[in-house]
Amino acid sequence: MQIIQSIRDKGAAVVIGVIALSLIGFILMDAQQGGGGIFGSFSTTIGKVDGETIELTEFNKKFEEAEDAQYQRTGQRLGGTQIYQTRDQVWNQMVAERLLFKEASKIGITLSSKELNYLLYSEDPVNPLTQEPSLKDSLTGKMDPVKVKKALDNIKKQKGEMREKIQRQLIDPMELNKVVSKYSALLSGGAYYPTWMLDADESNNKSFSNISFVNIPYTEISDSAVKVTDEDVKEYVAKNKELFKQEAGRFISYISFSQKPSLQDSSSVRDALNNLKAAFTVDSNAKVFVTSNQSVIEYKDQYTPQNKLFFVIKDTIGKMPVGSVYGPYIENNNFILAKVLGKKEQPDSVKARHILVKTGEQLDDSAAKKLADSILTAVKSGSSFDSLAAKFSQDESNKNKGGDLGYFSFGTMVPEFNDFCFGNQAGSKDVVKTSFGYHVIEITGTKNPSPAYKIAYLAKEVIASEETINKASLDATRASSMKDRQSLEKLAEKSGLSLTKNSSLVKENDYSVGALQEARSLVRWAFDAGVGDISESFSIGDQFVVAVVDKVVSEGTQDAETAKPGCEVIIRNKKKAEQISKKLGDNPTLEKASSAYNKTILNAGADSTLTFSSTVIPNIGMEQKVVGASFNKEYQNKTSPLIEGTTGVFVLKVNSIQKKPAESPEMRAEIAKQKTSSMRSQNGGWYEALKKQAKIVDKRFDHF
Repeated sequence: MQIIQSIRDKGAAVVIGVIALSLIGFILMDAQQGGGGIFGSFSTTIGKVDGETIELTEFNKKFEEAEDAQYQRTGQRLGGTQIYQTRDQVWNQMVAERLLFKEASKIGITLSSKELNYLLYSEDPVNPLTQEPSLKDSLTGKMDPVKVKKALDNIKKQKGEMREKIQRQLIDPMELNKVVSKYSALLSGGAYYPTWMLDADESNNKSFSNISFVNIPYTEISDSAVKVTDEDVKEYVAKNKELFKQEAGRFISYISFSQKPSLQDSSSVRDALNNLKAAFTVDSNAKVFVTSNQSVIEYKDQYTPQNKLFFVIKDTIGKMPVGSVYGPYIENNNFILAKVLGKKEQPDSVKARHILVKTGEQLDDSAAKKLADSILTAVKSGSSFDSLAAKFSQDESNKNKGGDLGYFSFGTMVPEFNDFCFGNQAGSKDVVKTSFGYHVIEITGTKNPSPAYKIAYLAKEVIASEETINKASLDATRASSMKDRQSLEKLAEKSGLSLTKNSSLVKENDYSVGALQEARSLVRWAFDAGVGDISESFSIGDQFVVAVVDKVVSEGTQDAETAKPGCEVIIRNKKKAEQISKKLGDNPTLEKASSAYNKTILNAGADSTLTFSSTVIPNIGMEQKVVGASFNKEYQNKTSPLIEGTTGVFVLKVNSIQKKPAESPEMRAEIAKQKTSSMRSQNGGWYEALKKQAKIVDKRFDHF
């Protein structure tokens, strides 16, 4: 049962990483928070993928497991935006699984029981059992089939919730990983660059054109001389609807009132430390003084190299006598008094070796300490440190190197390990306990002695006073009582503030608004509000925020106002092209175009670089229409009509179209190989293609 628990814990700790590897290259992590509507506010369904439901209970289980995995990795629970980000990841994972397995099942891609059994005994990184040292052979370090079988037999005996959890945390990620691998391999194997395409591409690349042309840039006509109307934008959008699709959302503006400490708050903290400075200087017990005065920097009975001290004092501290106090100075939003307690020479780097005895399932704390003490006794009695490390150390990264850690600088190791190594001489040996377990440490070398100082810090954080916070809250409450946007704008101006217009569309599952993080409550309000509504005061970070809804956007095609920034330049250039065309008249010659706008007749392609597959015109830029026209043989006998390009209007004449020598068979084979490789590398978009075709209903807004 202990092994099962250990596998579960370690499996949970790697499951998110396994899923990330499985989905890399095809899942975008920008899904948003929320849901709401057709299922009703008490629905147990959180969404649908092509009609297949995603239940709230299943979603919550996966979220809790992801949260537990985070805690096991970092020792910290999810908080703030991490909660919303993790919900996004879980949602994306669940959508991806449903889309992938549905598509894979159509073509018979599965993970068979035989394959699963093989994986569970293998060294494949996707196998979570490889994370459990007790299942490995102590000599080879490889998976021990006998131990694995025993563990799997115990797992198979589990029932109910335990069995389901093992399935979700251990088996499902492996299945997902392998199905993704098979599907991707199938697509990659199907990528083929046929001979006819090679012939066509070679023909395009071998043909090169030599042209003469005149370029009349759009900048010849000022922007102010061309008006783009809403009707122009509507007409353009109607012809290019695919380019102007939009999700439902809100455009909002907001005013924020800072809860940050005021100058008066800062002065109060500085004055408080100044009042303590004299007493701190004469006090004989720095540890007690620092603790009793509630310093935000804990007292540490250690010497710190000069280059590791706070930036403000590291050049000053060496000139100060022992017992003197410097400050108050400000660092990291704290006002600090620094008292010099001692000075000495200390190496800037230490070389050491260790034998790690972990505490946990195999050895409890008492047994681990006893074993470490026995190893230390053996080392002091002359036993080989290298042999003992190879036999007993559980630090796999260096046990076969005699536990050698090489040279490391101050602060590199965990505090207890660091303090022993930098607080003792070369040759010192002892047992030290850290969060990893018990270490048998021997200091084998030191170098570069440099000044180090023992310093006691008395620090007070500069925080906003109750008066400062109350004033910001009162100002925000006053703002929330405004009746419309115009009133809110006037209030902001009178207060010396401004109304921030959020330029991005806020969607119902968002949890941030512009620079405002953890703004989920604000987003939810916006989707219950109408145009012009003023919000209540929201406490977001170190600000009180009051918002107004500027615009409600429905899913579909953008209106003229929204679409205008994305097409205004294109429409304006088209109108400029019409003016240029009107000035030049019908069938203009190169000479006429040159004379009308005082432009030089230019040449391109004489160096054989202007091929059909070119994307740019030398010294002009990306002009694919011009490149295409350069191979129109009709323009060898007459000047082309006006060509509306990206940067301006062009008139050209083809001087010649010639052929380069054919490629050798070896070069053709290399080109085919590179093209095939390129096609395979572009297969990563298959997930987005599946997602685009699917009907995905996201109703998280109803629940979060």
